Amino acid sequence: MQKSVRDYLAELEDIPGTRVFTTSRARQGYWLNQFAMSLMSKENRDRWKTDEKKYLNDWPMTDEQKAAVLARDYNRLLDLGGNIYFLAKIFSTDGLSFVQAVSTMTGMSVEEYKEMMNSGGRSPDGVRSIREKK
Repeated sequence: MQKSVRDYLAELEDIPGTRVFTTSRARQGYWLNQFAMSLMSKENRDRWKTDEKKYLNDWPMTDEQKAAVLARDYNRLLDLGGNIYFLAKIFSTDGLSFVQAVSTMTGMSVEEYKEMMNSGGRSPDGVRSIREKK
């Protein structure tokens, strides 16, 4: 028996620490991602750096998305529909490298994160299913 698309996508949500950018997340994060992409323009980066809250008010994002942007909570932004490649515009505007920003998402220091990645990444051992806790 073939799985439904809904069942297949539900399985993706069961992977600990992973947020797959589905069409549902894309719809949810449309304005969040548009905001992030706006930071490609120097004029917009300058406006953002001058008054972040005021700049965010120009975008029809949810209050939760705006709060996560201001907190630079990248994991929460992914949950709220953010795409990491678009969110990179935010941390680049803050002067952070991809490695620096992503290390904050793991709870590791930059050096710990680099060492883990240079050693082959996270171990496949451990919790493999949120639902089954195994």
